[in-house]
Amino acid sequence: MNNPNPFRPDVPDVLVKICADKAEWVANKKRHVSISDLEARAQDHDRRGFKKALVDKHAIGDLALIAEIKKASPSAGMIRPDFDPSLLAMTYAAAGATCLSVLTDVPYFQGDDAYVPAARVSCDLPVLRKDFMVDTYQVAEAAAMGADCILVIVGALEDSVCLELIDAAKSLSLDVLVEVHDQAEMARACTYPDWVMLGVNNRDLRKMTTDLATFEHLAPMANPGQLLVAESGLKTHQDMLRMQKAGAGAYLVGESLMKQPDVEVATRTLLGTT
Repeated sequence: MNNPNPFRPDVPDVLVKICADKAEWVANKKRHVSISDLEARAQDHDRRGFKKALVDKHAIGDLALIAEIKKASPSAGMIRPDFDPSLLAMTYAAAGATCLSVLTDVPYFQGDDAYVPAARVSCDLPVLRKDFMVDTYQVAEAAAMGADCILVIVGALEDSVCLELIDAAKSLSLDVLVEVHDQAEMARACTYPDWVMLGVNNRDLRKMTTDLATFEHLAPMANPGQLLVAESGLKTHQDMLRMQKAGAGAYLVGESLMKQPDVEVATRTLLGTT
């Protein structure tokens, strides 16, 4: 990535700090492992088809859940002390999740790169490596660790960088979930390649509040046929149906499931299969 300043000037404060730290983190990683080594290791993994799994599940009328494996977050602190990514992956698969989202960010979410292969080897679900992508090096990392999809946060980056990340993902046969938070970001994301998935995050990063009406407001802006993913604030089966009615083809849920003592029961209840 050649852009010396990939970040947008209007980034919310919480993203400014996280992305600056991430850029430094990546620079350190590059000193230890080359991107060519990562790309070579990426060839050891077959991709499971993250987007296809969601599209297929939605096509038969079922709720396509991306179940998140997350130990902690900056806003909530420690979410699940008894954290076992392998067991959680198996539990989600048994409960009817379609895909997994695995946090790998270390300083803010207590994630780890090792959580992706740990989750992936425990079940046959496709896996999203969820992190703050600021450099194509991280795309190669994701492919090398066995991920099937990456997240690109539109609000954090210039369009040129988003597109560079998307192109890098395509070259490594990874799917891409592009995340937006408001109308301006949605307008930008709608100019990206149609094959990417559009994730509408109901969380306002400036106020740190969630509102499901965000998805309802932004969904009509999407290009015809594009897969829309509702993110954040989904706590009940009724919330899922509300997002489905507004145009969601998939749903990313983490914190509300991670907080439950019985994750399998909570997941089935969310999906309405209990």
